[in-house]
Amino acid sequence: MDAMNDLNLAAAVLRLRLAARVLGPLACGALLVCVLALVALGWLLPQRGVQAGRQAVALGLAALPAAPKPAPVSANENLALFYDTLGEKRYAEQQVKTLFGIAAKTGLTLNQGEYKAAFERSGRMHTYQVLLPVRGSYRAIWQFCLLSLGAIPFASLDELSFKRDSIGEPTVEARLRLTLYLADGAKSGEAP
Repeated sequence: MDAMNDLNLAAAVLRLRLAARVLGPLACGALLVCVLALVALGWLLPQRGVQAGRQAVALGLAALPAAPKPAPVSANENLALFYDTLGEKRYAEQQVKTLFGIAAKTGLTLNQGEYKAAFERSGRMHTYQVLLPVRGSYRAIWQFCLLSLGAIPFASLDELSFKRDSIGEPTVEARLRLTLYLADGAKSGEAP
């Protein structure tokens, strides 16, 4: 049985050698490069799909719904929509409490923050900047950012910086600067 396998293998090698002589060295090299490229592509494509899936799950994007396509609106309607989206200035402290609640929910340590209120004349709106030093896992910090922006639609994440004491340390220190965009009073649907 082994002699038969050896004979079949020898015949296959002989056929390959004859085909290589007929094709020539340049064509054989090109064929080899094509075969290697196909093998590499067959291995890399599934790996890329797995990597993209892991990134989406890590960022929490897999659970987020797709954004609806907006209908065309006029500039005045856009401006009215913008001012309707602003929060109310009188509830700014409650929004800060919301941030502290989200921090606790995501397992972050948040001792204190710095707050700065201002008025933007060009936009005729108030801003309330919140600077939060937080401590926790990298994943918890990103969850906090995503949940905060989802809970407070009139907030923006303006700055996010990370610091880690050592490469093996699981806890990260981060500095987040959020801005709350606020109107004076109750929402009326028109520009102030």
